[in-house]
Amino acid sequence: MISENTFGDVGLRSPDEVMKLERLGSGFPTRLSFLRSLLRRMSSENWQIRKSQFDLDEQGYGTAVYSLETPRRSYSLIAFSQHLDSCERTDRVIARAWDAAFVLFDGQPTTADIKRLSEEAPCQEAGRYLPSDLVLSRANRSVRVFDHVVNALASGSQPGRYELRKIGYLMRTTAVYANGKFGLADRSRYAERPELAGPFQAEMLSVYLIRCFTFDLVEHIARARGGIRALKFDKDLKRYLGIGNATGLGMAPFLVSHPSLIHNWFYAREEALARVRNVVRPKPERIRHFSRILGRARDHAGEWIVEDEMQTDRIIRLRDEMDELQTWLEKASYQERPWNFIFERAVERFSLEGQELVISLLFEPNSDLVDNLQDCLSVEENSPIDASMTIKELWILIEENYKWAFNFDFKKPRDNYYFWYYSAEKLEPRRGKQNGTIATEQAMEIAVARDIQYLYTALQGINSDDQALGVFLIANPSLRQIAKRVQITAKRSYAELRGNLIGDRCRPIDILRAKLAYFGASRFDPKSDLWTRVTLFQGAPLHDELETPLEWCFPFLPG
Repeated sequence: MISENTFGDVGLRSPDEVMKLERLGSGFPTRLSFLRSLLRRMSSENWQIRKSQFDLDEQGYGTAVYSLETPRRSYSLIAFSQHLDSCERTDRVIARAWDAAFVLFDGQPTTADIKRLSEEAPCQEAGRYLPSDLVLSRANRSVRVFDHVVNALASGSQPGRYELRKIGYLMRTTAVYANGKFGLADRSRYAERPELAGPFQAEMLSVYLIRCFTFDLVEHIARARGGIRALKFDKDLKRYLGIGNATGLGMAPFLVSHPSLIHNWFYAREEALARVRNVVRPKPERIRHFSRILGRARDHAGEWIVEDEMQTDRIIRLRDEMDELQTWLEKASYQERPWNFIFERAVERFSLEGQELVISLLFEPNSDLVDNLQDCLSVEENSPIDASMTIKELWILIEENYKWAFNFDFKKPRDNYYFWYYSAEKLEPRRGKQNGTIATEQAMEIAVARDIQYLYTALQGINSDDQALGVFLIANPSLRQIAKRVQITAKRSYAELRGNLIGDRCRPIDILRAKLAYFGASRFDPKSDLWTRVTLFQGAPLHDELETPLEWCFPFLPG
C-alpha cells in the first residue's frame, strides 16, 4: 500500500523571492483565500439563509432583508435598491449614487433599524451608523448582462452563455467598508466570534449575501415583465456568476500598514507550499484530483479575456504553460515527491503567473495539509515599541532584515518619483508625481525603503552604540514609526513588500492583485496601473447548495 509520507527536506521560500512586487502581482486565489475559508465554514456548520423581506416594485426598487443563522448568532443583510440614471453610474469613489446599498446587520433588524438605514445607507460615506451595523457596501448593475438576463428570463428563455462568460457577474461592488468606518462596528466587537474571527470574514459574508440578492432581483424583475412566461434562472448558469468588484489605489496601502498581518498571510501560504512539496508518495487519487483541477484551470484561463495588452499576453502564455504542465503529469506521478517535481520544473520553465497558478493547483488535492492554516491568519497589531533596545541592536536588525531597502538611490529622480497622499475631499489614497505641493499632513507613510535609509543614516550619527533607543527617539520623533517597524518585522520575515513604492517602476496594480488574490478574487481585469476589476464567488455554491460539497475553484461555463 502506498503511504503519504512527508519529511522536512524542502523549506520555505525566501521572503526576498516571495515578496517581490512582480510576483505578488501574479498571484491567484488558493484554499487559504478568505472566501474559500468562509464557504467551508458555512458548509460544515450548515448555515441557513432565508429571504425574510422582499418589498420591491416591478422595476426592482425597494428593500430586501436576508437573514442568516449560524450555530451561534444571526446576521442580516439589508439591501436598498433604487433607480440610478445612467449618467450617474460610475465605479469611481467620487460617485454619490448607486443602484443598490447594503448593510450587514448584527442580528435581526427591527422596523426602526430598517427605516434608519434606509436613510443612511444610500448616502454611504455621508451617512452615520451604529455598532449594530457591521459592514457597509454599495453596488452598480453591470447593465449589459443584467438587462440581457432579465430580458431572456422574461421572454421564457435562458440567457446566452457568451454574454455570461464575457462579464461573469450581474452587479459590481465599488466599496465594502467595515472596521469602525463612519461609526460602523469596530472589529474588536466581533473578532472573538468564531464565524467572523478570520480576516475579512464579515466583508466576504456581505458579498456572498449580495450575490444572493442579485439572483433574486433579476428573477423578480423578469417575473414582473414576463408574467407566466418568465423562467427561473438555470442553476448552472446562475452558479457561474459571481459579484464583480472595482478596486483602486485605496486598497494598496493596507499591505504596508499591517506588517504583522501580512506576514501571517504569506508565511501561512509558504508553510502550506512546503508541506505539499515534502509529500513523498501521494495516493493515486490525489494525482487524479490534481489532473482534474488542472483541466478546470485550463478551461478557466480559456475564458479569461481582458482588454489590457500586458495582461492579455500573460494569459496567452499561461494557457500554453497549462498545456505543457499536462504533458508532465504522467512523468511526475512516478517521481519521489511529485509535487516538488512539478513545482521546481514550473520555476525553471514558467512565467511568474504560471508559477503562482501551479501553487494554487498544488493546494487543491492536499486540503489536509493546507486548510488548518486558515486559523493562523489573524493577529493583533498592538506591539509597543521597545525603548530599551540599544542603537547597536536596532542597527543590526536593519542590516539583517532590510538589505533589499538599500537597492534604491533616492537621490535619483526615478527612485523618488511618486508621492502618496490622502485626497482632501474623500480622504482616499492618491498617487502623484513629486512636486512639493502636497501638505505634509496629507502624506502617507508608504516609502518604507526610503525611511529605512533615513533611520540607518541617523543611527550612524550616534556616538554611543549602547545608547537606548528611547533617548534617540526623543531627539528624533519623526523616526519613531519606522524604528518600531524594524522591531515588529524582526521576527516576521514576510512582513515587507520588497519594492520601492515611490519609484517610477512601481505598479500599484501588483499590490492590489496580491491582496485581492488572498480575498479569493479571480478574473483580474486591469484597467490601468492603478485599478482593476475582479470577480468574487464566481462558481461558488448557491445558498441552498451549501450542504453539498462542490468542486468550484477555477470556474468555467461549458458549452
